[in-house]
Amino acid sequence: MSNPYFQFKQFTVWHDQCAMKVGTDGVLLGAWASVERARRILDIGTGTGLVALMLAQRSLPDAKIVALEIDEAAAGQARENVARSPWQERIEVVQADFKKHRSSDKFDVIVSNPPYFVDSLECPDRQRTAARHNNSLTYEELLEGVNRLLAADGLFTAVIPTDVVDRVKAIASMNKLYAIRQLNVITKPSGIPKRTLIAFSFSNRECVIEELLTELARHQYSEEYIALTREYYLNM
Repeated sequence: MSNPYFQFKQFTVWHDQCAMKVGTDGVLLGAWASVERARRILDIGTGTGLVALMLAQRSLPDAKIVALEIDEAAAGQARENVARSPWQERIEVVQADFKKHRSSDKFDVIVSNPPYFVDSLECPDRQRTAARHNNSLTYEELLEGVNRLLAADGLFTAVIPTDVVDRVKAIASMNKLYAIRQLNVITKPSGIPKRTLIAFSFSNRECVIEELLTELARHQYSEEYIALTREYYLNM
């Protein structure tokens, strides 16, 4: 049986009640997304609350974070993880469908590690299917909602499969959102990117594209990956 929790330097994430466990995608998103000067942050599909907790650790002391989660069990566990953390006063876990979520105030930063198996065979576990597939939240619906909730000078950052990057950029542009930063993630030397982190804004300017190699060999992490995640991982 896998460990029911994951210990970070400043907080612990329990994930035994969540379909999607703590993983590299979430850690990369939490470490890479820019939160500079952000006072209102939205985490779409928070799951365990991992990304919300990571952003709370390095955002402004008065920044407020809304962690949105549609699954009841995951939302409950996220609340417990937040309650055990140093930032329980700053993070609000809301169980809701993002498609129906409304807010009177815009967000300076929106992040999401969205469902990512597009048009693939569904898992028989309904909770895991909702977490992993984009049937419940398509990229079109995600970006339409971001367009509605993001502040004029805000940033939306997501981690997605590299093979849908062009499609997501096209959908984003229809919602007046444009890629300004892109990080293609390679998990082993001579490998090809499987995951990509992208930051979007309403400002249409040249996109800065970079690559990140995570491992030089099994459990031997690259200097770049260590530099990105050392404030979180115990062993970095």
